[in-house]
Amino acid sequence: MFVQPNLDNFRRNFLCGLRILCRWLVSLSPSIEASNSTTIDVIEKLPDVFLVLALICCSSWTVWSSSSCKQINIKEVRPHSVSITEFGAVGDGITLNTKAFQNAIFYLNSYADKGGAKLFVPAGRWLTGSFDLISHLTLWLDKDAVILGSTNSEDWPVVDPLPSYGRGRELPGGRHRSLIYGCNLTDVIITGNNGTIDGQGSIWWSKFRNKTLDHTRPHLVELINSTEVLISNATFLNSPFWTIHPVYCSNVTVQNVTIIVPFGSPNTDGIDPDSSDNVCIEDCYISTGDDLISIKSGWDEYGISFGRPSTNISIHRLTGRTTSAGIAIGSEMSGGVSEVYAEDIYIFDSKSAIRIKTSPGRGGYVRNVYISNMTLINVDIAIRFTGLYGEHPDDSYDRDALPVIERITVVNVIGENIKRAGLIQGIKGDNFVDICLSNITLNVSKNNPWNCSDVKGYSELVSPESCEQLNERIFPDHVSNCYKLPYIIKSSDVIKSSSNRNKVAWLQSW
Repeated sequence: MFVQPNLDNFRRNFLCGLRILCRWLVSLSPSIEASNSTTIDVIEKLPDVFLVLALICCSSWTVWSSSSCKQINIKEVRPHSVSITEFGAVGDGITLNTKAFQNAIFYLNSYADKGGAKLFVPAGRWLTGSFDLISHLTLWLDKDAVILGSTNSEDWPVVDPLPSYGRGRELPGGRHRSLIYGCNLTDVIITGNNGTIDGQGSIWWSKFRNKTLDHTRPHLVELINSTEVLISNATFLNSPFWTIHPVYCSNVTVQNVTIIVPFGSPNTDGIDPDSSDNVCIEDCYISTGDDLISIKSGWDEYGISFGRPSTNISIHRLTGRTTSAGIAIGSEMSGGVSEVYAEDIYIFDSKSAIRIKTSPGRGGYVRNVYISNMTLINVDIAIRFTGLYGEHPDDSYDRDALPVIERITVVNVIGENIKRAGLIQGIKGDNFVDICLSNITLNVSKNNPWNCSDVKGYSELVSPESCEQLNERIFPDHVSNCYKLPYIIKSSDVIKSSSNRNKVAWLQSW
């Protein structure tokens, strides 16, 4: 189904709603970035407020559905349930409950072949170190339940590095295990009535800044080599490192979550699908010290050797702000990244909206990326592709392993108070090719809105006009070079642009 909305009315009404939301979010930021009970009450309101505004403002743009993710084969009703209190846990925020979580999950393992079980975490502040999940388990957090990560690094055991990284991401050798951890699992759910998982990451951020880390910092949630995973209806705060990290996973859904880590906290990504396939992320609010979503697939020679790509990654209805990028790919992408679909994205008060990060020595590829329907407010660089990102695990990487970046399509974008439209810099002798931009209108403050080098592509209906390397027109000759670019050529679809050239007007209703 294709529609031709009144873009002036849409733009005015939509930005009005987004400005109201953004100002409200910014006004809350001091309290949001603290970790206390008031914060939790405030955070619970964020997703609902945003979705109401989005539905009102976007009705002419998008056909909305309750979920864009394919339903995965997991059991939402478990035949057996226990409370963490039955295993001696005390929710006072002081008592360490690691053994209680471990014992409860060990007990529930006997129900794995009987339809699975649910571990209920009631209201309270449940301090714990790292603990493992099991297959066929639902970890359910009640409304006022807070799982608190211990501030003692000894409660986060050190485990082997991931084979696709060859070492810890920050330091050679092992890495601290995540607070909530699972390996070789199936049918796992982390959900509830918007309970909270708080990593209390400030001690880790201080160690990073002071260069006193002994091992790479832990993630908040990490699932390895697992399938049929659902993470929903929960709030994640103050991760020591990346917040949600599915690696070597298949069939993962992350929906209706709020992730908040203070601006300035180092490398605190939101959601990082890593060498994983069939991942769906939707209806999330994220505010972090690094990328909101970063798609990865291994690091240099280790990622090339491991050879597991990230593919079929879909992102729907994401809103947030960051000191880095809204949606990033890389920089670790040596196993390859492809078939990425993102739509209805709202980024404000951020450094960049879309970013691809790679380097000579990475190898791998990023191809078939389609990003549509973005609204940007107060963003430094709307589109940023970097071919010289650097950062290598050791000196053994192959300097001749050049990445392939191709068929990256960005359509239907509006932006207010943007400093620079695009900084798109490939690698000399290894051009980024088939970069397609269409129907993009940005209010840009820089006199030179685009800076492009070692790239080749096409553009249509882009304001300010894109750089020379992308000035070949998409229609009619280059549509096939743009990924998933739908269009219809009919007399009613042809309109006049400001330069009096005929264009094809098209939007897809998702």
